[in-house]
Amino acid sequence: MILVVGDVVDDIGVRPLEPINPRSDTRAEVRMTPGGSAANTAAWLGHLGAPTRFVGKVGADGVGRHGDALANVGVEARLVPDPVLPTATIVLTLDDDADRTMFVDRAANSALGVDDLDESMWDGVEWLHLTGYTFFDPATLPVAQHLVRAARERGVGVSVDPSSTGFLRQCGVEEFLGWTVGVDLVVPNIEEARLLAGATGPFVDFDRLAEAYPHVVVTLGAMGAAYVGGDVRTQVTAPRVPVLDTTGAGDAFTAGFLAEWVHSRDPKAALAGGSAAAERCITMRGARP
Repeated sequence: MILVVGDVVDDIGVRPLEPINPRSDTRAEVRMTPGGSAANTAAWLGHLGAPTRFVGKVGADGVGRHGDALANVGVEARLVPDPVLPTATIVLTLDDDADRTMFVDRAANSALGVDDLDESMWDGVEWLHLTGYTFFDPATLPVAQHLVRAARERGVGVSVDPSSTGFLRQCGVEEFLGWTVGVDLVVPNIEEARLLAGATGPFVDFDRLAEAYPHVVVTLGAMGAAYVGGDVRTQVTAPRVPVLDTTGAGDAFTAGFLAEWVHSRDPKAALAGGSAAAERCITMRGARP
């Protein structure tokens, strides 16, 4: 069982269908879909057949909607309703390269507390996955730290996706490294890896990251992904496919990697699994399978 704890969100995706008209109307395709980096990863894990349990907090009206969306892909969802705050919302705007800019209202995500974590959520769990958003929010940082400690006490492996260069810059790299002491695996994208490694030029020293974490996986966009751990160095290339929407691609990669990694601890096979899931994600709209 893989346990994922963290953000669950209503994504509102906006894809302009013509050049943007400032201070006027622009025709666009607007869709609301379930999202949130942690919930997306859980959804892809469930879709790939990995036994997965998700814990997060939503508005009172979001329990059924998001619970059903996760259950439909095989995830055991334990959603805590907040009596006051709405479900978190992100507005994503897509540019011509299918890249996105995000406007975030964390809402109920910020209300997740240690008291919302039931001891039974650890039943059968071999691996815990967290995203950086739970660490970056001062309201939920204690939850993230509690979960890492609890996992270590139980002999459960832990992975973290740093998630956001903007928030990583705001909190500071040293703070983040301190918060994630004891984590087994970190899964940054290349820009997050650049910040974590203190890179000032084009070269990123992945070995420096491997000094902080036993296992490091860096997603490289169109160049694929790389693994560094101990004496092992390996990389996969990215397939050339038409890109429709990059939203959730990193979450899909993480899920594909973890689904294989928890089973085999084979970095090359896990990289291939992550790459295949990300490939599927970028050829469709939305962040979920």
